[in-house]
Amino acid sequence: MSNDNQFMQQRREKAEALADLGVNLYSNTFTPANIVSELLPYADNLEPEQAEESGKLVSLAGRIMAMRKFGKAAFCQLADSSGRLQVYVKKETLGDEIFETFKKWDIGDIVGVEGTLFKTKTGELSVHAKAITMISKSVRPLPEKWHGLTDVETRYRQRYVDLIVTPESRDTFKKRVEIIRFIRNYLSDNGFMEVETPMMQPVPGGATAKPFKTHHNALDMDLYLRIAPELYLKRLLVGGFERVFEINRNFRNEGLSTRHNPEFTMLEFYQAYATYHNLMDLTEDMISAACQHVNGTMEIEYQGTMVNLAPPWQRMTMEESLVKVGGLDPAVLADEEKVFALCQEKGIKLEPLAGIGKAKTELFELLVEEKLINPTFITAYPTEVSPLARRNDEDPTVTDRFELFVTGRELANAFSELNDPVDQYERFAKQIENRGDDDEIHPELDHDYIRALEYGMPSAAGEGIGIDRLVMLLTDAPSIRDVILFPHLKPEVKKQSKKSGEEE
Repeated sequence: MSNDNQFMQQRREKAEALADLGVNLYSNTFTPANIVSELLPYADNLEPEQAEESGKLVSLAGRIMAMRKFGKAAFCQLADSSGRLQVYVKKETLGDEIFETFKKWDIGDIVGVEGTLFKTKTGELSVHAKAITMISKSVRPLPEKWHGLTDVETRYRQRYVDLIVTPESRDTFKKRVEIIRFIRNYLSDNGFMEVETPMMQPVPGGATAKPFKTHHNALDMDLYLRIAPELYLKRLLVGGFERVFEINRNFRNEGLSTRHNPEFTMLEFYQAYATYHNLMDLTEDMISAACQHVNGTMEIEYQGTMVNLAPPWQRMTMEESLVKVGGLDPAVLADEEKVFALCQEKGIKLEPLAGIGKAKTELFELLVEEKLINPTFITAYPTEVSPLARRNDEDPTVTDRFELFVTGRELANAFSELNDPVDQYERFAKQIENRGDDDEIHPELDHDYIRALEYGMPSAAGEGIGIDRLVMLLTDAPSIRDVILFPHLKPEVKKQSKKSGEEE
């Protein structure tokens, strides 16, 4: 039998012994009146060894995270969702029977405590327990190093344990909530209306990615988990909602990495009578303000590199970046044959029908992207790689589009929207032609969206921001799995005990 199973067996035996003593191991009668964080300020008004009777009467519930037992007394550290506080348990106060029962409790048990606040001789704020109640018995021990899990996969797979024992992980997810709340309030305060659009769609549109496919029995039709909400949000622009946003999940049946999860959270917002220049200004202000809100500064460290999010942010066209950052000769970029030759030299494999715009985009991703550390807007994306963006009036080979890069990663994608139904139809058709018989991507023309454009969509600009990547940046998280509570992983491999064959 493994050590883990031995410890669990010991705990089960202790639980049975407590039950035999009449202890309700899973009671539902204790309701705390206080949380730890609201009690901590009381420390300023207490003196060490001050008469405990003068302390505030409190009741708390939480998990025992540490315990020191002595002959007639014990100290335990109680943790709730807001913090940790020491509890002093004394035999003389509780009585012999209750104290002896308490001594059989374990680290990890969830308990309720009623008592008075006081300060120990060393000045630590504590609760002197007048009564203590078992709420939930822990029959599986916490990790030995209860200050944090060291195995990364275990942290992701057993997030519930990670949240119990790793304060930094809890802080990350609390900060994630604050970031999303700030963005939601920011957009609402700027006149945007939050909406919900379908998660299951008959045509997977709004991006180029492999969708998850399912079948609706009653309708007898295939449906796809959405890869993006874009085309539905723009239908709302047609309907007269001039500023809309959605914060919700997208799904893409593709690979996993430190930057990719099959389901991920996106913010998409659309503004009528605006251009991509307006959205650059909004994005710069919103993200820098969000950083200031959650971190108290706009200059942060990400994985050992300092990043300054204070406006103004750098802006340059893709061609400018290939010259200034990528080190290419402008004469090479002006010659199609030289561009294709350079792609071949760099080992870039292009689709048979790929044009010069696609080639330049691939060179940008290879030579420039990872060098953009401080926030940088890259504009003037080739029309070839921007099927939903408006053509630039002065140069129709590029679009009124930008992508935002920070720490070498794309954080946002935006453009002035294409609202010409004929142009949109032709670009959809071209995109499908370029894909050919690609069952992975399953290209399909959304005729209903074309019909919506035929009714007339106002000039507009729209943007998508990866919430998970933004949270990674603002919390200094190296992997997207660090900011998603329950990331997708390969199936867990059960270990077998060599002696008993029992699963561990």
